[in-house]
Amino acid sequence: MQRTTLSISHRETISLLIVLVVLLFTIGGLVKLQILEHEELAEQSENNRIRVQPLVASRGTVYDREQRIIIDNRPSFTISIVPSEAKKDITVPNLAALIGLDTAEVNRRLRRNRVSRYQPAPIMRDAPFEMVAVIEEQAGRFPGVSIQMEEVRRYTADLGSVCFTGYVGEVSEEERRRSTDIDYRLGSIIGKKGIEKKYDHLLRGREGTAYIEVTASGQSRGPYEGKPPTPATAGADLELTIDIDLQRECVAVLDTFCCGAIVAMDPRNGDILAMISYPDFDANIFSSVIPESLWQAIMADSTHPLLNRPLSGLYPPGSTLKLLTIGAGLEDGLITENTTFKPCYGGYQFGNRYFRCWNPAGHGNTNLIEALEMSCDVYLYQLGVKLGIDRLSYYLDLCGFGKKTGLGLPGELAGLNPNSEWYDREYGKTKWSRGLVLNNAIGQGEILVTPLQLTQFFCGLANNGAVYRPRIVRKMMFPDGLEVTIPPEIIRQLPFSEHTLELLMEGARQVVQGEHGTAKSLRDERYSLGGKTGTAENPHGENHSWFVGIAPMETPEIIVSAIIENAGHGSAVAAPAVKRIIDIYMGKKLGWSIANSPDTTESE
Repeated sequence: MQRTTLSISHRETISLLIVLVVLLFTIGGLVKLQILEHEELAEQSENNRIRVQPLVASRGTVYDREQRIIIDNRPSFTISIVPSEAKKDITVPNLAALIGLDTAEVNRRLRRNRVSRYQPAPIMRDAPFEMVAVIEEQAGRFPGVSIQMEEVRRYTADLGSVCFTGYVGEVSEEERRRSTDIDYRLGSIIGKKGIEKKYDHLLRGREGTAYIEVTASGQSRGPYEGKPPTPATAGADLELTIDIDLQRECVAVLDTFCCGAIVAMDPRNGDILAMISYPDFDANIFSSVIPESLWQAIMADSTHPLLNRPLSGLYPPGSTLKLLTIGAGLEDGLITENTTFKPCYGGYQFGNRYFRCWNPAGHGNTNLIEALEMSCDVYLYQLGVKLGIDRLSYYLDLCGFGKKTGLGLPGELAGLNPNSEWYDREYGKTKWSRGLVLNNAIGQGEILVTPLQLTQFFCGLANNGAVYRPRIVRKMMFPDGLEVTIPPEIIRQLPFSEHTLELLMEGARQVVQGEHGTAKSLRDERYSLGGKTGTAENPHGENHSWFVGIAPMETPEIIVSAIIENAGHGSAVAAPAVKRIIDIYMGKKLGWSIANSPDTTESE
């Protein structure tokens, strides 16, 4: 009996110990859950029912000089996935089938744009309303899929303006790593090229945050009242120096040609009135996901629509550079306004090589004004020999060639201004001839310029030697009403005296107004026009056609340069193109129609 009693007591003790252990574990678990991990679990609970949604700021509007819209925004739908609410083998396959992507691509975008398990990761921007309607109506098939109303960039499509507007796109990992002043999130839209990139910090504004309460199945119940939203701050608006009327005329002028570039500037302040690279592409395609086939087609296009010709297209300047060569000769005292050289009979013998003039019949005896008027190569050959490689290069440098213009847009190139050191590196010492200067003197040889550089140089000639930094943004307008104007800035003075500048401008005037001017067919009784023709040799095909126009000659207000690739003589193609653009400007200024502007045909 005693043994039985002891046995029962032992079992009770063991049972009691088990109960105590279970109780201790339970109490410990409760302490852990209720006290130690309370904040973390509460946050998880909140995250399960509260969706954090970024409020993307409205990107700033971009206007032309007359407050006409060049870039604005339009509403669109973005389809996203909230990772914590997505269901394996349901969400991604169903969404991929709806939006026309394979599951691997959807998963790749989900990984790339994922910030946290509880925030939407963008999968498709600018989704059609039909897709959005399917997701809303059949929510059970798309657990974790959410729709955000956002704005996407809208570019005026007929302006050919990508060379200065650029475009926007999703931030890349490399861009996020490089960013030091802005905390980009995955999926952020940022400027990729042009003004959109340079002024991204102003245009993009500041994002806000909204808190949305959702059900267990992911259905939205509206704003969460426990946390007020942080409003987004809109980006600044920009007013450009561009004139949409001139810009559209640039598109019309180049539309019948393969490739080319036009730049129009005001020499009095450096304002870029128009700038086009042709052909270009529609920047609106970057507002949504670009089909791979379209991107490959753009990349493979033999006309290189991605090349920003005004800023990074490198061309021999041809005879447009003759004004600089003659200016250098005047400043170095090698010639005067009355200096003549050996007559031009169609070419010039230098050593064992015969350098031809563009006119096989020759120009006879010429002084410097006549040499510019008729664009005589032989006169410039002989002046080039007197100058030499390094002296010509010295003046090229002082006039801004071989360096960037100061515009500041991404992708601009400096061109090439070769001197003897460059030739030594390129060909080896004693392995090149000083006869190379003959080609350089007429804008051929190794000298390479951008259309923007050449336009800036002519602006200096027309503005008494003062060269302004090219300006394309002239005013920033902030949401709080603050307006900041970017003032014009003189960045250099051309190395030419007042007398030299007068002679060069007279030469430019005679190109159009002179009896033998290479662009005499551009004469217009309504205003005075000058300029310089150029035909740049192209080793890969037909010559490039150049013309730089100046108007009105008494008090120049506009300089327009045009290069039309593989088009032949400057006076026959580029010159009438420039005339059309200047007609638009002068017509707006003087109030007349350009319907009856004269056609032109000529020579060099």
